[in-house]
Amino acid sequence: MRVHHLNCGTMRPLTVPEGLVCHVLLVETDTGLALVDSGLGLRDAADPAGRFGPSRFFVRPRFDEHESAIRQIERLGFDPREVRDIVLTHLDADHSGGLADFPWARVHLCASEAEIALQPRSFVEKGRYLASQRAHDPTFVLHTPGSGEPWRGFAATEELTEIAPGLVMIGLPGHTRGHVAVAVDTGERWILHAGDAFYHRGQIDGSGRAPRALTAMERLVAHDTAAVRANHERLSELWAQPAPDLVLVNAHDPVLLRRARELDTAKRAL
Repeated sequence: MRVHHLNCGTMRPLTVPEGLVCHVLLVETDTGLALVDSGLGLRDAADPAGRFGPSRFFVRPRFDEHESAIRQIERLGFDPREVRDIVLTHLDADHSGGLADFPWARVHLCASEAEIALQPRSFVEKGRYLASQRAHDPTFVLHTPGSGEPWRGFAATEELTEIAPGLVMIGLPGHTRGHVAVAVDTGERWILHAGDAFYHRGQIDGSGRAPRALTAMERLVAHDTAAVRANHERLSELWAQPAPDLVLVNAHDPVLLRRARELDTAKRAL
């Protein structure tokens, strides 16, 4: 499967000099296109307050419709109707805003994430799961990772063969109750999209050089901070044992997005 690395939502928190991105994977499969996360969409640009909520004042999204997945897919020469499936790491607005631009697509997510989004319990959950994001009545396909073979030490997995072989959902709750990572087999290497299991490479590369504003925000919105720390530790192990057949990315680190794009460019140049 060929993968395109898209930035579907530039964000500029005041105390994060590098800024943030919404790293979305566009995956070419044998039967069509699939997205891993959807970033911000056209409706978010038209109605930031109603679609994103008060957190926009902290993360300061650009809300540029040219960054939406649907516009980037068009510029790549694809028909957006070819997007048949969208796999979500979780339902936060910066990951699910673009869903409404593909109302025909099946939306795959963890069952516990869908459950809590429809009936939020905590104060944070009531603020993060906005009904406006689901006003177009998306078709949810629910999964419970745990039925598949372990993937590089992660036990809670499910291969999404209904989309394509080599597309694996991995349970990584902590940031939200039903947060997952998604691994994609490109043939020569795997890409592991860790979603919001970590915000910045400094949280897992051993340097400890993550902006304090990001680590504070991570703690503030986390469903389970102990699970978040455990995810950091497991991902740190992967980082410390680099493998040529694995690319580790997340949702918001612009440097990891740039490195993934550079690897893709180098591959195509060979």
